[in-house]
Amino acid sequence: MSGFQLNAVPVLSRSTLDRAEDLRSDEQALKEGWAHAKLLRMNRRGQVRFDGETVVLDEASALSAEPSPDVVFLGVRESTHLWAVRDNEIEGTLLDLRAFGSTLQLDEFGTGLLSTAIALLNWHDKARFSAGDGTPTHATNAGWSRTSEGGHEEFPRIDPAVICLITDGADRVLLGRQNSWPNGLFSLLAGFVEAGESLERCVERELREEVGVDVTDIRYLGSQPWPFPRSLMLGFTAVADPEQPLTFHDGEIVEAHWFSRDEVRAALSAGEWGSDPGARLLLPGSISIARTIVESWAAAG
Repeated sequence: MSGFQLNAVPVLSRSTLDRAEDLRSDEQALKEGWAHAKLLRMNRRGQVRFDGETVVLDEASALSAEPSPDVVFLGVRESTHLWAVRDNEIEGTLLDLRAFGSTLQLDEFGTGLLSTAIALLNWHDKARFSAGDGTPTHATNAGWSRTSEGGHEEFPRIDPAVICLITDGADRVLLGRQNSWPNGLFSLLAGFVEAGESLERCVERELREEVGVDVTDIRYLGSQPWPFPRSLMLGFTAVADPEQPLTFHDGEIVEAHWFSRDEVRAALSAGEWGSDPGARLLLPGSISIARTIVESWAAAG
C-alpha cells in the first residue's frame, strides 16, 4: 500500500507565531513596542534558557533603550513584540530545539519562535558581507534583510532539500544510515536540490547517488522548516524494486536495509530513537518530518 498521506502536520510546521510582517518596516511602532517587548536569548549552539516549564523570555528593555542593530524581530503575541538576540554568555538550564523535540513537549507557538530565531540568527552570522558587491552589510527591516554599503539588499537564505520514503509498493521501506549516526539509527534518504533541478528529478538523482536504486511513482507529501542551519525539507514518497542491488556511491550512506511494516511499527512503539541504543532499528525523533512520514506510512497499512 503506497498511496498514503501524512496523518499529522510535521512538528515544526505547526507554528502559530504571528510574524507581523507589516511591522518590520515601521521603525516608530517597533520603538514604541520595545518598552514592553520580550527578548529570546540564544547562543551559537541554538540553545535557550529553560525554566522547567517553558522557554525563558527576558524584558527587551533590559538590553537597550530601543531596538539595537543586532536584534531580530520575530513577531507578536497578544500585542507583545517578540525579539531574539545572539548571546553566547547565557547560563542556566540550556536546551536547543532538538532537545525539546526528543525529551520535552514544546507548544506550537514555542516551536515557531525557536525555529524562526535559529534560522534568522544563523543567517546573520554568515551574511556579514554582500554576495552582490562584497562590501560589509548591516541589518535592516528589523533583521529580515541586510543591506550593503552600495545599497544592495539581501534576504534570509533558505536551502530546499528533498527527503523521501522509499517503499516496495506494499509492506517494506528502504531506510539508510549515515556514517556519523549511531549503530541502528536509520532514516529516510535526503539531499539538497541543485541549481536548475526540479524536485522530482532531485529525488531521482539523490536516491540513485546514495543507494543506487531507481524509483517510480514519486509523490509529494508535505514540508517542514529545518533550521539546521537553514533548510526547508520537502517530503516525498517513491517506489523502488527491493531486488535491485544497493550501491553506495557518494559515501554519505554506509548501509541501508529494507524493513517490514511490523519492524517499523515496533521501532515507533519504542519511543524516541535514543531510547534503546542496542535496537536493530532506531528511528528519527518526533521533531523531524522523517518521523511524521514514517508514522503515517506505518499507520496506513
